[in-house]
Amino acid sequence: MSKATPNTGAAAESVPRTAGDMLRMGREFLTRKGLAQARLEAELLVANALGIERLKLFMDLERPLSAEEVSRGRSLLSRRARGEPIAYITGGREFYARTFSVGPAVLIPRPETELLVDRAREFVRARGLASPRCLDVGTGSGVIALSLALEIPGASVVAVDISSAALEVARANALQLRVPAERVEFIQGDGALAARAQAPFELVISNPPYIAFEAKPTLAADVRDHEPELALFSPAGDPHHWLRRLLEETPALIAPGGVLLIEIGHDQSAAALELARARNRPAKIHKDLAKLPRILEVEF
Repeated sequence: MSKATPNTGAAAESVPRTAGDMLRMGREFLTRKGLAQARLEAELLVANALGIERLKLFMDLERPLSAEEVSRGRSLLSRRARGEPIAYITGGREFYARTFSVGPAVLIPRPETELLVDRAREFVRARGLASPRCLDVGTGSGVIALSLALEIPGASVVAVDISSAALEVARANALQLRVPAERVEFIQGDGALAARAQAPFELVISNPPYIAFEAKPTLAADVRDHEPELALFSPAGDPHHWLRRLLEETPALIAPGGVLLIEIGHDQSAAALELARARNRPAKIHKDLAKLPRILEVEF
């Protein structure tokens, strides 16, 4: 096998001739860089470089590579080795069994956030709502709003975000997933009251920034250095800022019998219940699959 021009990192490896070579070299390279999921991430990145699905990669291990594919694969692997999140490199992340486009303007969707959609569906089903009005505060890439529109027949959703760049991503996802324009309305604004004109809503839902700003140094580098601070952190010195704001703003927007669902940090459950009950609202906490407190549910 011919040798590449001497260099550092991935470029110092032998030139891969087949997809299987690139996969093996990618795994070894990411492993040396100390990435915990080196095997999986190499598979995803090599498949992306070749323009095929990950599962198809294993059926094409003997596929010869072009110089362009080798260059593209090395570039993707090097970006990951430098700490860039894999979802930003590939441009997508799965949420609720659908692939959503993501980029540096938006938070990368986490699996635990799917519990918000689960709880929303259960609420709508339990109440027998034929055409629920839903508000998603801080929509980001639109994963919650668009999942609600696609999973709940008859639902109409208003999606609010302060970031125009995030709303561009959300609108692109709506087009990509073929969500009818009349089902989801996007509004740029700060907080729930930006949708006052569209009220009332049976369901207000939010995955707000809830990581304490002071905890920034403790985060994984790929999160801390790449994901948008606006979507990650509560204001400095005020970790429960968005809990209070949502509890204060929702009464002006919600229909009688409606519900507010908020994703919270694993250490916020006591404060969340206290803040809700201080406003004389029935409230409870739902745990995620890891048995961590994850969702505050408040009745109105």
